[in-house]
Amino acid sequence: MEEFDYIIVGAGAAGCVLANRLSASGKNSVAVIEAGGKDNHIWIKVPAGFNKTVYNDNLNWGYETAPGPHIDGRRIRFPRGKVLGGSGSINGHLYVRGQSADYDTWAQLGCRGWSWDDLLPYFKRAESRTGGSDEVRGRSGPLVIEDQRDPHVLSDAFMDANEALGLKRSPDYNSGDQEGTMLYQNMMKGGRRWSPVDAYLRPAMGRQNLRIITHALVERIDLEGRRATGITYRQGGQTKQLRARRDVILSGGAINTPQLLQISGIGNADDLREIGVAVKHALPGVGRNFRDHYAVRVSALVKGAGSLNEKSRGLPLVGEVLRYAFTRKGLLTAAPSHAGGYFKTRPGLATPDMQLYFAPASYMPGRYGTSELDRVPGMTLGVSQLRPESTGHVKATSADPTAKPEIQPNYLAVQHDRDALLAAMKYLRKLLATPPLSSYVIEENLPGPTVQTDEQWMAHARATGSTTYHPVGTAKLGTDPMAVVDPLSMRVIGLEGLRVADASCMPTMVSGNTYAATNAIAEKASDLIPAT
Repeated sequence: MEEFDYIIVGAGAAGCVLANRLSASGKNSVAVIEAGGKDNHIWIKVPAGFNKTVYNDNLNWGYETAPGPHIDGRRIRFPRGKVLGGSGSINGHLYVRGQSADYDTWAQLGCRGWSWDDLLPYFKRAESRTGGSDEVRGRSGPLVIEDQRDPHVLSDAFMDANEALGLKRSPDYNSGDQEGTMLYQNMMKGGRRWSPVDAYLRPAMGRQNLRIITHALVERIDLEGRRATGITYRQGGQTKQLRARRDVILSGGAINTPQLLQISGIGNADDLREIGVAVKHALPGVGRNFRDHYAVRVSALVKGAGSLNEKSRGLPLVGEVLRYAFTRKGLLTAAPSHAGGYFKTRPGLATPDMQLYFAPASYMPGRYGTSELDRVPGMTLGVSQLRPESTGHVKATSADPTAKPEIQPNYLAVQHDRDALLAAMKYLRKLLATPPLSSYVIEENLPGPTVQTDEQWMAHARATGSTTYHPVGTAKLGTDPMAVVDPLSMRVIGLEGLRVADASCMPTMVSGNTYAATNAIAEKASDLIPAT
């Protein structure tokens, strides 16, 4: 049996950071176990390749949610990366830290050392950014953050319309103060996706003390009493084991981390009995506290400006491929959302509660949960509530690690969430009617002008809304009875030799896309783990 000081399960947004940082001194031996393969698929490197990777079954786990009781019983496709880089290799590469209040809330909930001021040094350490203030932005980190290389005229019109409605231009939405409208910043370098593999893992691959094992599915965490001693995994039809001299670190994300804990006998006792797994360590919070952002779209046919729809087919696409090859600009540098904003849906809120998304493109009618662009010129506006109160769960459905877990986000379960979303959808229609954006609108085609009443709007939200791919919270940091991870050490509460560092640790949802927060969690964990 091979032995390592640290065994990291999952080579995604967090695992790549930990692999680099924990092996950097040369003093520790580190193994990284990844169920997927190499990140050498051509569309991973091209930013617009999101449309080709997010639903590629060779690159992700192919999950879907359980039927949603408040979204017409629908199941929603729920991709999670199964490749080096994890979801960071197939995501929309937007860089969004969230609001300073998000992290201050964590500290108020008992997570000492996790306030905005505590995490800011880790955000800065991680990034290489031109623009913004030196007080809040990093200049020499491994994660390259670029502005958009080819802004679109429709994105400018979208931002101008927001300004006309009183939403200011944000000088830097990653400063901790989000309110305003802006172009999104991207994890790109020279027009290419800059993934966690590029930023962290590849620079460390030559180290003699780091071993990366791919196509390896972890079957269980090996326990001796209250101590994790290693892992058992399956690779190429063979069962193998690794032993950890110090720690097993779970970085599988908000879906795979709780599933692995559960099939290893760690979790809510009732959940474990349901799948025939002996309870080795009862922790009621494992798999609970699940949150995700639920997004709803409005789209319109456009005139007077070419959208990305027309450029994605035939001869125009050939031209865009050549343009990308020679200039690293154009369609192929596009993220799923180009512009956006953060606004308050009602008076009295201290900070924005809603995120805006805009793309100078639209999707095929009725093809929700796909990335197939429409065949006519169009644009899409979307919204998601930043801090939903609706919570769900992730439960293993079998002791078999290949069995897909039950993912129940419980979208729109709480009236507060429905009220906020209703106000936000009406704001989208107001934007379409506001100059200069209105000058490009032929007609709204989703949901269309027949939708007028509150009930009709909510019917649209229930029938068409979808995930934003931001699951968090299923092994949360904290000190309350439902906490799973000790905020001072990243240890699974009540066990030795087992730690968690990934999006599952978030006690509450951050205000926006979750990659940046996950990266900061891993950066901080890489300091806490050797020290504790």
